[in-house]
Amino acid sequence: MSEPPTPTPTPAHRRKRSLSRRGVIGTAAAVAGAAALTPAVFAATDSGESGASDSPGTTPEKFPATRTEAATGTGGATTAFAASYVGLRWSGAQEGAAIRLANGDWQTLTSGCATVEDGGTALVAAQNATAYEVKAPSDVTDVRSLAIDTTDGPDHTFKVPSEPTRVRGVRYLSRPAWGADESKRYKDGKVNSPETYYPLQVITVHHTATPNGDPDPAATVRAIYEYHAITNDWGDIGYHFLIDEAGTVYEGRYSGDDGIPAFNPDGDLVTGFHSVGYNSGALGIALIGTLQENGPTAAAKASLIRLIKVISRFKGLDPQARVTYVNPVSGVKKDTNTVGGHRDYFDTECPGQDMYDLLAEVRAAAAR
Repeated sequence: MSEPPTPTPTPAHRRKRSLSRRGVIGTAAAVAGAAALTPAVFAATDSGESGASDSPGTTPEKFPATRTEAATGTGGATTAFAASYVGLRWSGAQEGAAIRLANGDWQTLTSGCATVEDGGTALVAAQNATAYEVKAPSDVTDVRSLAIDTTDGPDHTFKVPSEPTRVRGVRYLSRPAWGADESKRYKDGKVNSPETYYPLQVITVHHTATPNGDPDPAATVRAIYEYHAITNDWGDIGYHFLIDEAGTVYEGRYSGDDGIPAFNPDGDLVTGFHSVGYNSGALGIALIGTLQENGPTAAAKASLIRLIKVISRFKGLDPQARVTYVNPVSGVKKDTNTVGGHRDYFDTECPGQDMYDLLAEVRAAAAR
């Protein structure tokens, strides 16, 4: 694919269970950036112990299957379930479409973090609505919406690693550990966005522009996955990693069955869908929430710094450097920071003003 355009436990029980599956994160020793990756090497801790990539087995875990109902055009739509989110995609002007949930006010839609080249897109928290209405000006066409429920669907069983998974000691939840339905990566019987890999050049920080104080962030990750993979037709979740307010790290974009998140065994980064025109060779990390007027929690910021630190050291990057990013697919160049924000590449508020203002601190801490 060419450069991308960019089971029913309570929420509290799911959160507790997810936290119990985390591994152990520590600072990794520097390793040459050109070194090939193996699951044992990339999951190794400072003490040299192997990570969960070498774990011999899995444990069946149940998650609510994601339920969706699609609608086209403007006007009203109803759902047979209480929706967690509504994902929208349209052609034409990037802004101007609006949505009104049942008994609510009109919300003008902006792209938030996700961006597309030929129109606009938005993910709206639906607050368990069973009906909504969409309107759009004349320069917005081909409106498509998708009501998404990620909390109350029927049980779906996943084979979750029996032992904690980790990236150079950084604890994270693997895709099955947050309930990623791998069938959503397929379209008409084929992988919608086949994996491509390029050397890592830069790290881009995002926020998901979803509500803060999220009681069930794993369910929100599943909603973002549905929105990116299906509504935006990207074939997968756009980010390589996500971080919730408790500091939990989630594996994002599928990169293979080798037990190495984000990278292939040769050490190259799988291309994501987080920064239109600047995806290949750019690793995307999204903090769950809206960080425009509120900064990240201390736990989220600490996990962000640790993740950037270990990946930078492993791949030989200087988090405080200025570099020239060169898109290996299109040849587009950009003078930028090794660790930057989404707005450095595209006209967007992402990763939120408060998060963006903290990036200098994050770079310095990751470089220490």
